[in-house]
Amino acid sequence: MTDMTGSAVQQFTSVHTSNEARERLAKRYRTEGNFKWIGRAAIGVSVAFLLLLLSSVVSQGLPAFTFNFVSMPFEVTAARLGTDGSDERALKDADYDSIIRDAIRSEFPEVTSRNGKRALGGILSSGSSVYLRQQVLDNPAVVGTGERLEVPISDFADLYLKGQITDSVYTDGASDLKIEAQDDGYRLIADGPAFADLLGAAKIALASQAATLRVEQAGALRSQSKLEGDISALQERIPNTDDLTTKDRLEKTLAKTETNLGVLLKRIERLQDQAAALDERVANKGLGETLTDTMPSGLIYLAQGVLKLTSVTTNTATATAYFPVQEDLTELASGTWKLRTMDVVESNRKFSDQEIVWTDKLVDLGYVRSGFNSIFFTRGASREPEMAGVLGAAIGSALTLIITLALSFPLGVAAAIYLEEFAPKNRWTTLIEVNINNLAAVPSIVFGLLGLAVFLNYFHLDRSAPYVGGMVLALMTLPTIIIASRAALRAVPPSIREAALGIGASRLQTVTHHVLPLAMPGILTGTIIGMAQALGETAPLLMIGMVAFVVDVPTTFSDPSTVLPVQIFMWADFPEPAFQQRTSAAIMVLLAFLIAMNAIAVVLRKRFERRW
Repeated sequence: MTDMTGSAVQQFTSVHTSNEARERLAKRYRTEGNFKWIGRAAIGVSVAFLLLLLSSVVSQGLPAFTFNFVSMPFEVTAARLGTDGSDERALKDADYDSIIRDAIRSEFPEVTSRNGKRALGGILSSGSSVYLRQQVLDNPAVVGTGERLEVPISDFADLYLKGQITDSVYTDGASDLKIEAQDDGYRLIADGPAFADLLGAAKIALASQAATLRVEQAGALRSQSKLEGDISALQERIPNTDDLTTKDRLEKTLAKTETNLGVLLKRIERLQDQAAALDERVANKGLGETLTDTMPSGLIYLAQGVLKLTSVTTNTATATAYFPVQEDLTELASGTWKLRTMDVVESNRKFSDQEIVWTDKLVDLGYVRSGFNSIFFTRGASREPEMAGVLGAAIGSALTLIITLALSFPLGVAAAIYLEEFAPKNRWTTLIEVNINNLAAVPSIVFGLLGLAVFLNYFHLDRSAPYVGGMVLALMTLPTIIIASRAALRAVPPSIREAALGIGASRLQTVTHHVLPLAMPGILTGTIIGMAQALGETAPLLMIGMVAFVVDVPTTFSDPSTVLPVQIFMWADFPEPAFQQRTSAAIMVLLAFLIAMNAIAVVLRKRFERRW
């Protein structure tokens, strides 16, 4: 009865070994392989974007961790301070601004004009006096010792020293140079084409200006075509209008449009003439050019002076002195002078050629030191980027998260334990569970509005205080902790509960002694997710005033403060390039804060983790 004929065996096995079956099997394997490659590609794209983000943040933020300081012989003496260091009040009230001002001016005696002195003082940070005062207060023994103290350089000077203002090209003078003093400067005559490259760069700048004018002219021509169309339409409509009021309004509109067209035509003609004039200058390669702030800058470095070129031809130039030249210096041999060309034109940067030369001299004198930017980690907010730090925001974040954790963790775990272990299953608990799940999806700014309405407007709590921010973030974090804690409690095997109850433990003892310890790793995971979300929140804190500009570092839970995300948000809105660097650096600090929190969570998970 169990024997099968050969045809039956053939018919039975052919269902799975036919060509169609093999094709279906191969197609299934191909589909599975394609799915694997799609998954790998998705992971690769995600990793690539993550690396791109991190590399962008790190490349922009790393320069902010170093800074340049100026260490000069400041006159910190008893005569200038009014005390030998024993009177702390006198040290605080001393005029440190004048001490710094006199020190910098003594190094540049050739600067005599009022505007020049003001620009010279701008090389150092406007907060230098505060920084110098703090050093004297911290160590009064330096008074009268002649010890060098350092102050921060300005933000643009720091960017220049880091090579982020402009690139420079130095060219050794290949020709002999004759110097002739004139009433308004100097005339330089070379026996070769010493200034040909600078003249060529000036011609390129003129060609770029001409192209910009043509683009502007093209836009004006489009406006002309539109105005002419409007005029034609009005001229056709006015004779066919019977209503006098409407006709009068259309005639006024026509007159105004014709006036605008006339102004536009003059502008187009002016743009065309300017572009043509620039083209003519560019075409005449041998024609000299006056170097304006829209052209590359040229500096001549001599043994005893620095000259700023104001006009050039192929082998001649006129210049003004940044540092005076010796009166008896009339000729220079080739190789004894240098030509420095700035790539970025002076009108496109906020650090002038004169300030660059002054900064270079401070470097040559050995007064500039580049080192770790301690200001960034020891000070609070400031309007000056070189004096701005993240300490105030970091402490504000820490104080706020302490309040958030102290409120949300016990309340969230207690609520989860009650709902999962003790609450009766009825419509009320179902309604509560649905609302908790919905609250987890509510936009964070809604919690900020709740905090504004309840904590500030009704209870009149302190605005911008960490404890208020912590209460708002605790409300936002509670649903996340409750949901995660309930899932962790539900994951504990029922046999654990049954065994505990079977040996006589109460329900409370079962939960606290057996279920909760086993669920603790999952609860900590949910808590750290909620705290990480709270750490990065900005919107709810903006509503309760934690966007305020706070200079002082908070020391208590009721002091006005801000947090790292808000500080990053504020710095990102500032136009100064140095603030852009500090924005990326603050993001790195925030990421380090988050990594530290996750590390603590991992350690706690390992400690509470148990196997069953």
